[in-house]
This record gives sequence, structure tokens and C-alpha cells, in this order.
Amino acid sequence: MSDAIKHECGIAMIRLRKPLQYYIDKYGTASYAANRLYVLMQKQINRGQDGAGVANIKIDTKPGTRYISRYRSVESSAANDIFDKINKKYRKAKKLGGSDALYDAEWLKENIAFSGEVWLGHLRYGTHGENSIETCHPFLKQNNWRSRNLVMAGNFNMTNNEELFSKLVQLGQHPKEKTDTVTVMEKVGHFLDEENQRLFDKYKHHYTNEQITHLIEDELDVARILRRSCRDFDGGYAMAGMIGNGSAFVVRDPSGIRPAFYYADDEVVVIASEKPAIKSAFNIDFKAIKEIKPGHAIVINKDGSYSEDEILPAREKKSCSFERIYFSRGTDPNIYQERKNLGKALIPQILKAIDFDLKNTVFSYIPNTAETAFLGMIEGLDEYLVSKRKEVLLDGKPHVGDLDELLSFRPRVEKLVSKDVKLRTFITNDEDRDTMVASVYDTTYEVIRPGVDTLVVIDDSIVRGTTLEKSILTTLDKLNPKRIVIVSSAPQIRFPDCYGIDMSKMKEFIAFRAAIALIKERKMENVLDAVYEQCVAQPNSMENFVKGVYSNFTDEEISDKVADIVTTPEIRAEVKVIFQTVENLHKCIPNHLGDWYFTGDYPTTGGMRVVNRAFVNYMEGKTVRAY
Repeated sequence: MSDAIKHECGIAMIRLRKPLQYYIDKYGTASYAANRLYVLMQKQINRGQDGAGVANIKIDTKPGTRYISRYRSVESSAANDIFDKINKKYRKAKKLGGSDALYDAEWLKENIAFSGEVWLGHLRYGTHGENSIETCHPFLKQNNWRSRNLVMAGNFNMTNNEELFSKLVQLGQHPKEKTDTVTVMEKVGHFLDEENQRLFDKYKHHYTNEQITHLIEDELDVARILRRSCRDFDGGYAMAGMIGNGSAFVVRDPSGIRPAFYYADDEVVVIASEKPAIKSAFNIDFKAIKEIKPGHAIVINKDGSYSEDEILPAREKKSCSFERIYFSRGTDPNIYQERKNLGKALIPQILKAIDFDLKNTVFSYIPNTAETAFLGMIEGLDEYLVSKRKEVLLDGKPHVGDLDELLSFRPRVEKLVSKDVKLRTFITNDEDRDTMVASVYDTTYEVIRPGVDTLVVIDDSIVRGTTLEKSILTTLDKLNPKRIVIVSSAPQIRFPDCYGIDMSKMKEFIAFRAAIALIKERKMENVLDAVYEQCVAQPNSMENFVKGVYSNFTDEEISDKVADIVTTPEIRAEVKVIFQTVENLHKCIPNHLGDWYFTGDYPTTGGMRVVNRAFVNYMEGKTVRAY
């Protein structure tokens, strides 16, 4: 993606279902879980590079023994930094207890941190706010009773954080922050405390307090805790938690907005945000990896048994389509094919934009994540050419040019754009900065016939259009093509996201800027006033009034205006911009229909409130987030 945006975080959980000694004896190492958690996190590093965290819980330790360990880091290679520290613990074990200590599970659990059976890792992409150790997951809520300790990490954003905060205050709490991470954890923690109290009251007249502690740890109803905790949540989430007794869970929102997958056998239960990470860490078949159902949680009990429990009634599934277009790793076979299909689906629009002149057109892509869509686009061109050959050879239709040329013709494919270096531009003035930004991408010279060839270049999506305007078009125009066609494998991004992606302000979207420009050109400012009045008058409406900004224009009109905006006076070539259609998006990605940033059809009530508030902020000149 040429317009870099921050997005969903990554989670990774491993629960060993057998005693630690089993893994030492079978695999020859006490680091079996740590090593695989490291792979899970490295294979999801695309999901978060602002920070990382790892927490570990030991089950059934003796009183006086530390049983919860946690490291967090905001170093440039945060995951590596954390696991280097964990490895130091094992080197320390060798010094303290000798070589044999590394193969003695009981000694390790009594003496060395990060030797427990339950592991939770998190990779952070900070969509807003500061980037510090304190903002890194996992978060920890401590208590002297083991079953009241809670460790949580997640991939989520809540749209109703103010409401959640107020409910905590009504419960008598005094939260230290208003962030959704804190409010969510305190909510779960509150009902964890109540569950402990319920079980205590059940047994208090029959057993000693010490006996009751063990009964609570064995009987803790985690699904009940989650049902009571999540009923007020509005947002997209995949939240992972560990309880001090060794229970664990990952719960997914009812619309399935945020991704979560799991695998289980008699040795482990493993959960992650992406399937390829699980496959790489455990070398298993993709078919063995299952998706957590929307509104459900994988609950792992203290004894290692697990179940998938309904927490909230599932709604229509609206999994984030951006996961498939860009965020998730393309090594997932389904995602790989979907991205190819997105490229292929653009062929009719591309052919129209180049006047069907394939002979004088060169095809390329913006590196690196658009490469798969590019392969699909080329496949689509090949299929088009095959169909044309059949028309001539089988149907006898007339054609222009030599038959041999028709049979041997192949689309002209070149790698025209390469990402060069990340340049430091903050030391220059504004005029110099534009020059520096234009140098971020480099191009291949002397493969384009000046004034003759058309360039078709595909990108994953066009969000802000800044890089396109300041760098890519300037770079491509140096080749002196007749025409430049920029193709987006995603539809026009028209509305903010409020479930995890860093796309929260209306004015940042090139499609919105295009709609505003058309409104002003056509003297239709009354449209903006009308939408603003609706948003202000009905702030809690379940209708997305901002759709009215776009309703007066066709998709093509907005695309053409986007092309006008990104074409600076210095650009000599004709510029066209093509976006994927929403209809084709749904055909290519039929099982992941979360498209609110394209269509404005939000899957939760909070989403509707956010989009209307975002427009009010725009009209009032406020640059704050709308949630």
C-alpha cells in the first residue's frame, strides 16, 4: 500500500495441555512453548511494529512462588528484545542449577520465570496516542488471590468507550484512564471478581478458605464472566486473557470484525490472528486450523480442557475485508487467491481506460503488497486474449492485424516502480520536503516509448492519495508516457474506520476530498449544510447521514476528480484513476463482507454514531478522532 496506515494488532496464545516435563522429555527443551510463541509473533510482525509484549503463567505453583511473568518492549525489534530477555532466564537457570536444571520442570517452575504452561503474546500497532511501555499489551490486573489475577491483550477498538467508562463509575470503580484497553480490562476484571465471590459464597459454610480457593480455581466459569462482561461492548474485537489459576480465553466480537483462529490437539491449544502463523509454528495442515465463530470464545480451563462457547448472539458476519486486501499475510492460500481475483476483476475497467490498446500499454504494480493483485490482473489479461483468439479462430470474427501477431501477443509487463529508501525529510523546508518525498520511489528507465505507451500501475488501495500525488505520479511521469492509469484493487475509501484501522478523519480520504471538490464546483454547498444539520440534530441516529455527501455523484465522477486532485501542474501525462467496485469486492471476497469504509454500512450502532460525528468534526474544523 503506497499510503501507509496503521491497523489491527496481533495476538498469539499457547496453552500447554500436559505437564511441562512432558515437553522436556519429548522435545528435549523447556522452551518448547516459548520457541513457538516466538514464531507465532514473528510471522505476525506485519500486524504491529510499535511494540510487543509477552506474559506467562505457571499453574499450581506453591505459595511464595512468583507465577506471573511479563515483558514488554517498544524497541525497534520489540519481539526479539523480549525473547532475548526470556532466553537470559534460561541461561541463568543453567548457572544456578547446572545443566540438569534445564531438564527438570519442577525446579524450573520454582526458580525461573517464563517456565509456565500458559503464554500470551501481543504485537502493537498504535492507532492513536503515545507509544510507550505503558501502552503495550498485555495489561495486568493483580490480586493476592490467584484466581482474581487477570492478564489481557487484544486486537480491538471500542466505539462506546465513554459509555463503558460511565458504567464502571456506576459500579463504584475509579478507573485510572479512559482508554478502551483499561475500560475493557476493568469490566472483565469486575465480573471475574464477582464470579470468585459467587463461588466463595456457595462454599463458605462448608469448607475452609484455603479449600475454597482451590474449588474456585477448578470451577471458575469463564464463559459466564465473558457473557456478563461483553454485553455492553460495541466495536470490533478479538480479546485474549489469562487468569491467574491457569484458565485462558480468546473472545471474538459478534460480527466477526477482527480475525481469530485456533488449533488444538492433545498437546496444545494455540490461538492467533492469522492462520499462516499457526501453520508455521506447528507445521500443520491449513485445514486443521479453525476460525473462532463470531460472538464466541475459546475457553481453556485450568485442567487444559477447552470449548468454543457462545458469548453473545452472532450477527451477520462482517469480517474486515481490508484484512484480505492488505493487512493479513498473503501466504494464506485463500487470501492469496482472493487478492488475485481482485486484480482479475478490474480487467473490464482497465481495458476501457486504455482504449483496448494492449499493444501500446505496459503493466506494473506498486511494491510490494500489490504484487498478488498484479498477478491476477495479468491472468485476467491472458484470459481476455484467449477469448479474443477463440472469437477469431472458432467464430470467424474479423480482426485487425496479422494472425500470427494475434496468436503470439503477450501483455507487456515490467517492474517499473521500486521502493528505494526511507528518507528523513523533517530537516528540510516544505519546498524541499516535496522533492525528497518524490524520491522515495524509483523507476526503471528506457523501457517506455515516450509519448506512445500507456502505463497501468496497480496498488492495493488509495487512502489519502498523498504518496500518489507527491511521489508515484512524479516518478512515473519522468518516463514520458502518453497516459498513466493508476488502479486500486480496493474500492474508494469514503468513510472512517472505528474498529482498529487508523482511518478516523474524513478530510484525510482522497475520495471524500474529491466529493467535496465536486460539491464546490457545482455550487452544491447546501448538501454539506443539510448533512451537517442532520448529524447535529440526531447524533445517536442509526442512519449514516454522510452517505448524502456522495449520493449526487457516480463512482466514475469521483474517480475522475481523484485523478484531477493528484495530478499536479508538473505532470505532463494524462492521468486516470480506477477503483475496484464494491460489487466485485464481494464477489472476490464472499466470506468477508466488512465494507463500512467503502459503503458506510457499519455493523454496529457505535459505527453509525462515529461516522456522523466524524463529519461534524470536519465541518467544525476539529482534527480529533470521532471515537
